[in-house]
Amino acid sequence: MSLRARLAAGRPVVLDGATGTELQRRGVDTRLPLWSARALVDEAGLRILTQIHAEYVAAGAEVLTTNTFRTTPRALDRAGLLSRWVLLNRRAVEAARSAARAGADEGVLVAGSLAPLEDCYEVRSVPGQQECLREHLRQADLLARLGVDLFLVETMNCRREARAALLAARSTGLDILLALCPGEPDRLLSGEPFEETLPRLLEAGGGRIAGVILNCAPPGILERAAPVLARILGNVPWGLSAHLGEPDPVDGWRLPEEHAPDAYASWGRARIEEGARLASGCCGTTPAHIERLATAIHARA
Repeated sequence: MSLRARLAAGRPVVLDGATGTELQRRGVDTRLPLWSARALVDEAGLRILTQIHAEYVAAGAEVLTTNTFRTTPRALDRAGLLSRWVLLNRRAVEAARSAARAGADEGVLVAGSLAPLEDCYEVRSVPGQQECLREHLRQADLLARLGVDLFLVETMNCRREARAALLAARSTGLDILLALCPGEPDRLLSGEPFEETLPRLLEAGGGRIAGVILNCAPPGILERAAPVLARILGNVPWGLSAHLGEPDPVDGWRLPEEHAPDAYASWGRARIEEGARLASGCCGTTPAHIERLATAIHARA
């Protein structure tokens, strides 16, 4: 069953949690600029990645996200791995697909991650519109040919790149989840207000956007953003994906001392009661967070 059909059925849909920080937690080298893509370079990292996907499925995730946050030609060229672009992306899709196949009878979906071309917290480093479009078209085409079920256009910090990634994903004919990175509860990290930005991005999606998520921000900001999102989006399904911890300039992320899966599940359940239809976790969350979150949501139902 497609994501759109599951959402139309009226029940919340649980996505997976973090991949990069979970790799880091398990001893995989996640130093920048490759971040989570380093797990795709050797068999040891690939085994850990596949196990993480499998644990998210066991936790109750209905959608797995490919480990392609840093597998664009731009990122791989910076690391001297451009010649392995197709291979590394294929490994990422196959790792998620193998875990999905072993999952629930209903079928676990695989979402191809289209992430910012540069650092998601550095708005000033975002390339120009045409450059963004050209590079995202290339990446989206590859992921579609490798067999993803839909796209997660994620952690977009400004309208310019979000629009380019949406147009690229839309060109494949697949459904899209749009995940935006807020700076404040009512605006993108770039400062662009959701009131103006969201309608334009929905239009750019050309009817392919199945839902909108705010991700990679602390729970407090996202909690305050919930009524803003609900008011602007109307009938469009929405959700929140909070991070735990904070960015690190070397390793990519500084993990929190306390994980508190039960507290995160309670927070997520409260957002569902406020009208959220999509539930997941961003950096710092683990399979335990998703398991508690899925249990809390299903208990409510």
